[in-house]
Amino acid sequence: MTEASPIKSILQPRMGEAYGYDLIGDIHGCAHTLERLLQQMGYKKQRGVYRHAQRQVIFLGDVVDRGPRIREALHLVRDMVEARSALMVLGNHEFNAITYSTPTGPGSSEYLRPHTIASARQVAETLEQFAEHTQEWLAFVRWFVELPLFLEIEHPQTHQVFRAVHACWDHALIDKHRQHYGDGHIDWPFVIKSAQKGSLEAITKQRLTGGVDLPLPEGEVMVSADGYQRRAFRTKFWGHTAETYGQLLFQPDPLPEHVACAAISAEHRAQMVYYDASQPPLFIGHYWLKGTPRPLANNLACLDYSAVKFGRLVAYRMDGEAQLQSDKFVWVYVDP
Repeated sequence: MTEASPIKSILQPRMGEAYGYDLIGDIHGCAHTLERLLQQMGYKKQRGVYRHAQRQVIFLGDVVDRGPRIREALHLVRDMVEARSALMVLGNHEFNAITYSTPTGPGSSEYLRPHTIASARQVAETLEQFAEHTQEWLAFVRWFVELPLFLEIEHPQTHQVFRAVHACWDHALIDKHRQHYGDGHIDWPFVIKSAQKGSLEAITKQRLTGGVDLPLPEGEVMVSADGYQRRAFRTKFWGHTAETYGQLLFQPDPLPEHVACAAISAEHRAQMVYYDASQPPLFIGHYWLKGTPRPLANNLACLDYSAVKFGRLVAYRMDGEAQLQSDKFVWVYVDP
């Protein structure tokens, strides 16, 4: 796909507000671990909010679900965003929480995200931890709708542009979104339209917060390490030369061998998104990586290293460089 049109509205921090940015991957309720990571990077709690004199955090989404301290993590993150010591983009778990909690109409018992067994399981820990704080939870849902799907920022000193999105930067969809909404933000009409299968809003939400998923052959089912049954798998979207589905795979759970060895069909190749080496640095979460954090490409870093599965909560300290560097990753391990 071709590059989007020239940037019209790059977020500009107030002068002197941020000389560097610390991008943090999926938290999933690991609030204590997040505090340790912030402290390790020099953030200090002032008037109840973590702040840094010269830096600003960018959270890459998926603060909610799965973990033990979702409510605490949300308060910490929202307080930082409201104090302008942080920014945040929506993850698929926040967006799913919005639609799961929003009726299809006044007084309706149906919701934008149907309350199936699978969708209820995904949000179960979050709703359990907010069971005695219903109005507080609904206030967080309303706050989610104020957050952007993506950010594009010009570093104030180097003037290097960099980007943040939860799962996938799709130039064509982002360009269309800008034409309708001006920047990465959404609104309630966007949320309602996103529940309509095949709408531009549904496609945009899925691609930017969920990436490019390809279906398994008819009748095939994968069971992931966390017990979820999946009929699709996550794929790479940056410049690559993949010929088989195994080379295209981007998730910890392996494909069935006969699928992994199969050549990528023309139909599926046409669905791919390509983020090539000429594009600005991009930061994503979402993909449950393992091992030692490092760039996926000179201009691409995934910061989701399975924190809630007792992996690492990872940040990248961005100082306006055009090529990402391995020594700019920092992390803390999650204590079981």
